[in-house]
Amino acid sequence: MGDPQRILIVRPSALGDVCRTVGVLVSLRQAFPAARIDWAVQEEFAPAIRAHPALDEVVVFPRARWARWWRSPTITFEMVKWFGALYRQRYDLVLDCQGLGRSGLITWATGAKRRVGLRRAREFAWLGYNVHHCRSPAPHTVEQMMGLLEAEGITPVYDLTLHVAPEDQRWWRERRDALQIARDDYVVLAPTSRWPSKRWPAPNWSKLIDPLRERGFEKVLLIGARTETDQVRGIAPTEGPAAQSVIDVVGRMSLGQSMAVIADAGLVIANDSAPLHMAVGLNRPCVGLFGPTDPAVVGPYGRDDAVLRGAPPPGRPRVNYRDPRVGDALMRLIRPADVLRKLDQMTADGLIPSCTPHRTGTASVLVEERAVAAPPRGDRP
Repeated sequence: MGDPQRILIVRPSALGDVCRTVGVLVSLRQAFPAARIDWAVQEEFAPAIRAHPALDEVVVFPRARWARWWRSPTITFEMVKWFGALYRQRYDLVLDCQGLGRSGLITWATGAKRRVGLRRAREFAWLGYNVHHCRSPAPHTVEQMMGLLEAEGITPVYDLTLHVAPEDQRWWRERRDALQIARDDYVVLAPTSRWPSKRWPAPNWSKLIDPLRERGFEKVLLIGARTETDQVRGIAPTEGPAAQSVIDVVGRMSLGQSMAVIADAGLVIANDSAPLHMAVGLNRPCVGLFGPTDPAVVGPYGRDDAVLRGAPPPGRPRVNYRDPRVGDALMRLIRPADVLRKLDQMTADGLIPSCTPHRTGTASVLVEERAVAAPPRGDRP
């Protein structure tokens, strides 16, 4: 078999995982520069990858619309039509980078000559493949996906760069000028998460605002989805100078616009959520706050120095972030002083750009060092 001419990446969700999969796209483009490379992704996450120059076409997977397909003959017919169109693309190579039931189904439905996935993919996804590979021993999900490429004889390229669409760049440039905010002079706070166990308490976010202003950040932007407005209630002050510096845009921006906002930020502070991985892909300074999830597996790739974790005590059984009994107990182990100390250390190390003349840099916050940093992952960038 010669080089594939038509390739499909299957990674429908979740948004943070979609951002982390961009390296697969870049690797495939380098290996097969003349091939057509498409990506099957959930409709709402398509803006995260649509502007990438290595991608030819986004294959939109309308998961939300099809959630109860069996109740509607119209939706059922629409699904059959969609899968038929996918089959007619005649892909030569399809890689399932998610390994769940729906991604396995999409992979199988292509009828591609080479349908690649993990031997022990979950939810019987492996039934959709005709080529099975063992999981890479490397812990991080990025390296596991790259291991799938290596098993195919494709050289991995660890380039997770994201690209913002021109229209979203223009929108933010105009909005930023109207707000009189300079590039790098604002910090983005992403305090929301679908899972309560991943949320740092709202009062803690509030305690960062004045110290961030003291460190030279003119504005503080709160971002999140429309369904997450309740999670940011009480974070923004209602009076005093700090109230004028906080801009709450939760639920008021599209995904592409959120990427544009992050792309110009001087700093992004986030829970284990998509904005953190966007910050990595857009090469912005960031601090990631982790509790029940392991940053060695799902952390900001190549940014071990930007992680704080409220880790379970040694010897404690593994914590499932989906377990409602966990609550935010682990996230509460991270104090605002820990975040500020991390920020000051990053400034001292030159990890935060010092392009703002009035930024104080290494303002001292003396707190006791705690075991919240993630373990190193190895030598890969």
